[in-house]
Amino acid sequence: MIELQNITKKYRTSDIETTALNDLSLTINEGEFVSIMGTSGCGKSTLLNIIGMLDKPNNGEYKFNETNVTGLSEAERTALRKSSIGFIFQNFNLIDELSVFDNVALPLQYLNISKAERKAKVEAVLEKMGIAHRAKHYPSQLSGGQQQRVAVSRAVVTEPKLVLADEPTGNLDSHFGKEVLDILCSLNESGTTIVMVTHSKNDAKYSKRIIELYDGKLLQSSDLEPSIL
Repeated sequence: MIELQNITKKYRTSDIETTALNDLSLTINEGEFVSIMGTSGCGKSTLLNIIGMLDKPNNGEYKFNETNVTGLSEAERTALRKSSIGFIFQNFNLIDELSVFDNVALPLQYLNISKAERKAKVEAVLEKMGIAHRAKHYPSQLSGGQQQRVAVSRAVVTEPKLVLADEPTGNLDSHFGKEVLDILCSLNESGTTIVMVTHSKNDAKYSKRIIELYDGKLLQSSDLEPSIL
């Protein structure tokens, strides 16, 4: 599903050049649940942004489902991202002025889905996530765990092939964090590919493979045995 070949990403200011990713090659297969780990500044978020088509590498090639993403225009990348990838963020990134229902429905509006179909899809995903009773509430009226359930609902309402999660439990206590990780595992079991950035070794154990980065390079990639999950 994801093929990165010799990816390099550099950020430049007037007097400083920083290499975030350094000639990195990586393959993630459809149906995997992968955790990306490493110290702060090692390139984890940059890698996630490139996989999610939010950023472009300076050099190298990225193929998503056999499509050469690096050769696409901005509009083409945006269309592919909206139809194929869901995002879950540490800070939830919900819109305070919108209800739970409208927050979750937002990605569907970008796909020109009819109002009736949007309603059916949102109601179904809110029910699945156990948050349907909060559909008319606003983010400020929810607990952190409930807000992240809404964020997960928004990420998966379009039935994406890939979900990218950036520190999804970072602002949650252990109870709500486990709930979110269990949801990610359930999504993965149903066939969704999950790529999660995390600092937590405990959270990483929920995945099937851990990728470790160091100074923008792939340090190692290791499969996890089912016995330690």
